[in-house]
Amino acid sequence: MIIDKIFQAAAVALGGAAAYFLWQGNRDAGFIAVVLGSVAFFLSVRFQVKERNRIREAERERALAESEPEASEEE
Repeated sequence: MIIDKIFQAAAVALGGAAAYFLWQGNRDAGFIAVVLGSVAFFLSVRFQVKERNRIREAERERALAESEPEASEEE
């Protein structure tokens, strides 16, 4: 998905911005950039996990649908 790549890019950009702000001595802006970068990182992880779970559930349903007709034919 593209949304997780967007959040990953935002996390990297905000990490760079945080490093710059902390280097310049602006601790407030650095803290805000670190927090927002962390949120963006965890949102990207969340979207990746959500997509993996969706794929896994679709595979499970497909396997279940394929095995059901065979079970009814045996009876």
